[in-house]
Amino acid sequence: EEGGRAKVAERKKMWIRLSIATTEYQPFSDLLRVHGIIDEAKFDVGLHHTHVVEVRDEVELSATAAFSPADYDLLRQSEKASQQVNIALAMVETDEIVLFYITPRGLKEGATWTMRGGGKRGDIRQSSGIAATFRANVIKAVRASLSESTPLLFCGPGHAREALLNDFKASGDTRLIKSIATSMAGRAGANELLREGLAGDLLSEYAITKETTLLDEAWKRLSTNGAVAYGQQDLVRAMEEGAIETLLITAELLRTPDELIGGVQWSTWVEGLSDIGAELVQCSPDHDAGQELVGMGGAIALLRYAL
Repeated sequence: EEGGRAKVAERKKMWIRLSIATTEYQPFSDLLRVHGIIDEAKFDVGLHHTHVVEVRDEVELSATAAFSPADYDLLRQSEKASQQVNIALAMVETDEIVLFYITPRGLKEGATWTMRGGGKRGDIRQSSGIAATFRANVIKAVRASLSESTPLLFCGPGHAREALLNDFKASGDTRLIKSIATSMAGRAGANELLREGLAGDLLSEYAITKETTLLDEAWKRLSTNGAVAYGQQDLVRAMEEGAIETLLITAELLRTPDELIGGVQWSTWVEGLSDIGAELVQCSPDHDAGQELVGMGGAIALLRYAL
């Protein structure tokens, strides 16, 4: 202390070695919480510690067992996804606009703006004025919440999205903007965009597009008793017969050691896919189709032929 006051603490970087027990990742964030016991450090060895890993942090990772091919595949996907930008999606109706965020592996609902009263009946001139004011308020809020480089899609049925698009361009915004017609609004319309590939090349390389499209095909085949299998018994049989063309499985199930199929861990079982020329697709639960997959037990296979 100097003059009765403590000096400002100086922050210094240091290395610690942590024996990892559990990890927690908050979807749609850039933070990974790693829990474990300190193995090596200048102090507090043997104590529990939670370390927060952020983007561009330097870490060294070692494991007692070798990474599986599925692990390397997911790491390569993550590296590719880090180069892809998040895209804003506005689902537009005359009296309601819902903003979504599309990430390479997820769909997150953001703000909702609703026009209460007016705009649907009564004096046409007055209704048009109310609608224009509503759009202006939405544009102001959207521009305040998005960075200038974030691409923005306007989607929905009818002409409301075109009116919003024109007003948005008139505001002087220079970001990439695209208008896409969907038959539905709201979250259903957002899923339609992903499922049908309506955004074209803009989202074609995103994992969420591939996962949603393949899972939708699985649901269609289920409804018609087509070439699809789910449940451990049918999946094991399909593997034995070499009938699996594409296996869709949640990344979490694949890495849960207590979950078994055919008496072995899922991570071991899926190694047989390469022997029959099948594709493994690790799905995220951070979009609606992924949540449906979780509800189906976490794994489903598109087959070469019906069993």
